[in-house]
Amino acid sequence: MTVIVVGAGISGVAAARTLAGAGVPVVVLDRGRAIGGRMASRRPDGRVVDTGASYFTVSDPAFDEVVQDWRRRGLARPWTDTFSVAGDGELTPKSGPMRWAANGGLRSLVEDLATGLELRQVSVESVEPGVEGAGLVVDGEAAEAVVLAMPDPQARRLLPPELTAELAALTDPFEPVLALTARWAEASWPAFDGAFVSGDPILSWIADDGRRRDDFAPVLVAHSTPEFAAEHLGAPDEAAPLMALAVRDVLGIAAEPTSTAVQRWSFARPAGRREQTYWLGEHRIGFCGDSWSDKPRVEAAYLSGMALGRAVADQLS
Repeated sequence: MTVIVVGAGISGVAAARTLAGAGVPVVVLDRGRAIGGRMASRRPDGRVVDTGASYFTVSDPAFDEVVQDWRRRGLARPWTDTFSVAGDGELTPKSGPMRWAANGGLRSLVEDLATGLELRQVSVESVEPGVEGAGLVVDGEAAEAVVLAMPDPQARRLLPPELTAELAALTDPFEPVLALTARWAEASWPAFDGAFVSGDPILSWIADDGRRRDDFAPVLVAHSTPEFAAEHLGAPDEAAPLMALAVRDVLGIAAEPTSTAVQRWSFARPAGRREQTYWLGEHRIGFCGDSWSDKPRVEAAYLSGMALGRAVADQLS
């Protein structure tokens, strides 16, 4: 009764761990060279930088148990409970929940969760019902159930037209974002951890990655607005100078960065909200992720995957 999980972000890995813990054979398929999904980290200039999710928060006891284990083993740490709002040339501090970071990058936490799971690097093309509706077939491989842990538009591409209920459940278009990583010779901006940018047509968020990594490297990561990203999805590298200039304007930085890199996220974040924590249909095709939440975030993605994993295991038992 093998279950195939497509997508090795935190929700897919959480679903797979839950299934494996219930004694269900499971394999995880992901097209990326490294797992993690939108909890992505890269190494421009040889240093780890978070280019996807910027941080995570904790409110649920089940997720807190995982996070405290990461903390005990030195994989995750509390970062800050104070971000800023950038606008009108000022940074205004604003307190909130504790935000957590990982010195090895958020991707390292997903890799830790995936320890012991069977992972395959493959680009899945289709998920279809088996002969006479018996089971499922994922690119020719049989499965008793399939978990699609990915943004709705990507999941829709894998399903045939006859799976009308499944396609009808995938309604979130998601929003695009461009993530700029910029390094300077030295930090020449006001001290801050992260800032939500108000009223800017290019930027929505800036993080001081040196403070997030706790090595104080002069590196900033900025996220674009969805509207700006949509205009530059075809040529994201061309957006780098515009985003870097916007960062300099917001933070009052006179010098140009010594290096920049842009990562394109065509489906960066959910555009809507849902009350359901997952979806599971009669064909045993399930969907999970941060869009299956009334408040999309890393914790929601983990809880969604865990809940779907339990539901699939219950069905198979």
